[in-house]
Amino acid sequence: MGDFMDKAKDFADKHDKQVDQGMEKAGDMADKRTGGKYDDKIDKGVDQAQARTGEGDQVR
Repeated sequence: MGDFMDKAKDFADKHDKQVDQGMEKAGDMADKRTGGKYDDKIDKGVDQAQARTGEGDQVR
C-alpha cells in the first residue's frame, strides 16, 4: 500500500491543477446529491484537500 500512496503523491505533485479540478467536481457532485444541504461543509473539505495536494495552489 505504501508504494501506491507514493505514486498517488507524485501524481498529485505533478498534476496539481487537474487534481484540484477533480476535487472541485466531486464536491459539486456531492452538493448536488445532497440538495446543497451540506454545501458549507463540503466546500470546506474540498478546500482542505486541495491545500494538501500538489503545490497547494487551488482552483478557488
